[in-house]
Amino acid sequence: MSRWFSQVDVFAGTSLRGNPVAVVGDAEGLSDAELARFARWTNLSETVFLLPPTGPADYRVRIFTPSGELPFAGHPTLGACHAWAERFGADKPVVTQECEAGLVRVRRTEGGLAFAAPPLTRSGPVDADLRAHLAEVLDLPVVDAAHVDNGPGWIAVLAPDAGSVLGARVPTARELADAPALGLVGPHPPGSPHLVEVRALFVEGDRVTEDPVTGSLNAGVARWLVDTGRAPDRYAAHQGTVVGADGHVLVERDADDELWIGGATTTVVTGHVALD
Repeated sequence: MSRWFSQVDVFAGTSLRGNPVAVVGDAEGLSDAELARFARWTNLSETVFLLPPTGPADYRVRIFTPSGELPFAGHPTLGACHAWAERFGADKPVVTQECEAGLVRVRRTEGGLAFAAPPLTRSGPVDADLRAHLAEVLDLPVVDAAHVDNGPGWIAVLAPDAGSVLGARVPTARELADAPALGLVGPHPPGSPHLVEVRALFVEGDRVTEDPVTGSLNAGVARWLVDTGRAPDRYAAHQGTVVGADGHVLVERDADDELWIGGATTTVVTGHVALD
């Protein structure tokens, strides 16, 4: 059976320098093994499958990396909404997505789309031994470290400045056994267009992969930075420098203390895929 397909560039500051996500529509009827196999084949950081909702949502997603399924991820959320809206809901100002982590609202912004950051499932400081270990394996001065998990298991490390983040060593998979989803964040100088520079490191099997631009990490980091007074209610983050990306992420806290994480979304590829 042929199913519609889109590949969407998310969070790009310049064309084709964001984080691509594959979106497969009409995915009902596919087995877990078939979903996982196609996600491995695309070899993108995430592949999203659109399904009918089971509750009060516009659609449901299942999000796969090449190595497994995630309950939530940020740039796939925006990419899925973009692809769905192009076909079915172009005029809706707010869309509700169902995923394994629950319901996530996505709204239109002047520059693209933004999702309401899901609540953290784990927060609070990282224990002293792990913090010291991360400082050593990253070869990085660590100002602070915290759990900022909203699904993927994020731990965030705050460095003194953006330059330290960009110069950090990439550890081995074994060295990140206790922090397999690790974010690095450091402030840019005052007056810069971006408040912070961000890097995202994942352990996948026996290797460590750096993600170009990461919505879920930026959502968790935003909650941490805003709540600790390190960031204002509205700011921009940059990510992807080391891997050649130009990721721009916009963060905004509304009057209800809800954080919205947004950026540009652009369709690059459309067509059909044969998965049966």
